[in-house]
Amino acid sequence: MDLFEEAARETIQQSTPLADRMRPQRLEDFVGQEHLLSSGKALFEAWQKGGLSSMILWGPPGCGKTTLAHLLAKAIQADFFTLSAVSSGVAEVRKVLEKASNNRRLGKRTVLFIDEIHRFNKAQQDALLHSAEDGTITLIGATTENPSFEVIAPLLSRCQVYTLKPLNDEALGRVIVRALATDAQLKKANVELEEDSRRALIQLAAGDGRAALSALELAAKLAPVDAAGKHRLTIEHIREAVQKKPLLYDRAGDYHYDTISAFIKSVRGGDPNAALHYLARMLEAGEDPKFIARRLIILASEDIGNADPMALVLATSAFTAVTYIGLPEGALVLAQATTYLASAPKSNASYMALSAATKDVREKPAAPIPLHIRNAPTPLMAQQGYGVEYKYPHDYPGHFVEQNYLPENLVDALYYQPTTNGAEAGIGERLRSWWEKYRRKERE
Repeated sequence: MDLFEEAARETIQQSTPLADRMRPQRLEDFVGQEHLLSSGKALFEAWQKGGLSSMILWGPPGCGKTTLAHLLAKAIQADFFTLSAVSSGVAEVRKVLEKASNNRRLGKRTVLFIDEIHRFNKAQQDALLHSAEDGTITLIGATTENPSFEVIAPLLSRCQVYTLKPLNDEALGRVIVRALATDAQLKKANVELEEDSRRALIQLAAGDGRAALSALELAAKLAPVDAAGKHRLTIEHIREAVQKKPLLYDRAGDYHYDTISAFIKSVRGGDPNAALHYLARMLEAGEDPKFIARRLIILASEDIGNADPMALVLATSAFTAVTYIGLPEGALVLAQATTYLASAPKSNASYMALSAATKDVREKPAAPIPLHIRNAPTPLMAQQGYGVEYKYPHDYPGHFVEQNYLPENLVDALYYQPTTNGAEAGIGERLRSWWEKYRRKERE
């Protein structure tokens, strides 16, 4: 190698991001995912025995999906091709499949790695089916989205799905220590990471190994050289490098639905603290505040109902207020509504009542509406008995009178059963006092 080539190589090395420079070259050096790569686990055994089959690696950013695909292909000495679903189409897929067919005739295996496979459309995924099934390729797809929704069923049935987890604190710590100890550029710069700074970096990386290494590299560039000739990285350098903690959230995918689900379940379960946590996560990630407010309106009826009738009023007012003022001030409105609803007495009696009534409507014959509660706008209808013997409740003491309103085949139906929580306890007592005597008389 001449001096020019050596200089070019050094330039390329310097411009390569730390996260790429630190990519493990052996599976033994891979950090994290012990639930898949420990002895006795399916993926570990497949790697050990060279029996890799097509798979989907599903996990959050920075958990090692791409690195793992490279290492698995290397372990079985396969010809490795990588495509990005963002920039590749059917034509690129077919070129790789043609090379894979040639490899197969020569007795060589081919691994096709497709990053962000969830972005492939149906036609692009269809093009992979036959080759994945007959073994022409070992397909490894990487996705941050739930493959159950984003990968077509025929392709999914040909692949084993492995779920990767965010890196835990211990794994992130190992990634950082290894970078400081082995990366030539960090060693040359004499970078030193204080313990508090290391903990801050781990916390701010939020399970993302790539984010941790990128922040470490940038912080090393931000830190000045001290009197001892070292780049000492403080918490301030780390925070400046990270700027904002990365949030695992997308407004149309799994993290979106998982977070709103956790939010609603926390409110339903009466935990305002957990509810505020998930509210903050959604707002920080840029969720539409009106989407959150709409879900609170639904919850107010479904999970609180008449146990606290003000819940629906407050939730609806919160939606109106958020629509008027937007963010950031609208976040206070959502916080007030969230804490009120989480702390309110709960009842799903209205929801259950509607479900039971709907079940009867769908499954039982549609019996005639009783004549005495039908409207009689014409003389003919009155002559036929419409409205006859209807008792006007306001003409009776307590503004209630005993009479049947249900069709004959449902006269004993009991849909709404108030709970004893909050205001609904009083509603239940009132209904019982109204109807118990009448129901008893009807049965007699």
